[in-house]
Amino acid sequence: MLKAFLHRRVQKFAKPFGYDATYMHEVIDASPLAAFKFQLSQFMAKHRDCVPADAWYAAHLAGVLCEDCGPCTQLCIDMAIKDGVAPATLAALVRGDMDQAGENAALAFRYAVAVARNDDSLELVEQVRQRFGPRGLVSLCFSVTGARAYPAIKRGLGHGAVCSRVAVVGEAISMTPM
Repeated sequence: MLKAFLHRRVQKFAKPFGYDATYMHEVIDASPLAAFKFQLSQFMAKHRDCVPADAWYAAHLAGVLCEDCGPCTQLCIDMAIKDGVAPATLAALVRGDMDQAGENAALAFRYAVAVARNDDSLELVEQVRQRFGPRGLVSLCFSVTGARAYPAIKRGLGHGAVCSRVAVVGEAISMTPM
């Protein structure tokens, strides 16, 4: 019964985005308990408090771009657009054009890249804390951390997919290497 519930839940999420969630169905088949525990972790990953959507999705996008996962990048873009983030902001981030991304998104993106790459991020941590407060900092930290889990799980199960282009409202954009 748990397997059927989890399969339906994954399918309900994936279908509207045209996302291939085969890897999650494999997790469910192998260990429904493991799949359930992973879904519980998403409460952390989806936490957004005191930070605007463009900044939160910028951190999420940076996380998947650093993991070099094209399908996850596309999913993040599609989810951000559905949540009201301007396509121009997302396109600018994918191109690496921070001047066109907007201040909040650019700061969150730079912060998340530094966190994902284990670069010296202390200055960016303080900038994020100043702009969004301590709760916003936690939200961006959780966003980049949660975003990186999916590509790692996919690769670990043999489903890693790298692509060099994503689409933002029909416009194909080459991904900037992280």
